[in-house]
Amino acid sequence: MIDKNTIENWNNSLKNESPENVLRYFLEHFAGKIALSSSMGPEDQVLSEMITSINPSVEIFTLDTGRLFPETYDLIDRTSKKYKTQIKVYFPDAKDVEEMIASKGINLFFDSIENRKLCCSLRKLAPLARALNGLDAWITGLRRDQSITRTDLQIVEWDENNGLLKINPLANWTEKDTWDYIDLKKIPVSPLHKKGFSSIGCQPCTRAIEEGEDVRAGRWWWENPDTKECGLHQK
Repeated sequence: MIDKNTIENWNNSLKNESPENVLRYFLEHFAGKIALSSSMGPEDQVLSEMITSINPSVEIFTLDTGRLFPETYDLIDRTSKKYKTQIKVYFPDAKDVEEMIASKGINLFFDSIENRKLCCSLRKLAPLARALNGLDAWITGLRRDQSITRTDLQIVEWDENNGLLKINPLANWTEKDTWDYIDLKKIPVSPLHKKGFSSIGCQPCTRAIEEGEDVRAGRWWWENPDTKECGLHQK
């Protein structure tokens, strides 16, 4: 396990570096043992462009929960073709999902936070654990200003739940930084963003946001803001 001093030193030395330089450093440092986890959101699309420009052999993976928007599947295909990479797709265990639905119902997530977290656990956390198996580090598109649950985000963190390093190259970026880069590089994104969907997850758990709302207000909108994480990024 990497100690806290090493992580602190990395954060101090990289705090003013560009995301590209952060990626170059860790892609080399953890060569063959690092991957990008992509939800196909704008930030992840930015990182996919950067990573494939630096080293196209680095693995990019995504989690197919079985409840995604059709537009998300189209984006996986378009992104794979544009950057000449094969995005690896991880699925939940069918038997576990069948048993959950038989016990709790098809839309159990609306009934309680506990049910919603159970659904996220089976559809996201379990496949993520398989995706991270054998890796020393994973890369995410998290930014500090995405939500109140991410204000303390660091560029380099220890992921206690999964037992490996988590790299957040865009931690310092704003939403404007992200979209400026997308426009500059002509990066493919979901057409749902033009319809008011700022953060896109599973179809039944995502809605468009209203002007002035937080960028993640459309995710699990029936819950309080401080519970709006699926568990992928708990510290």
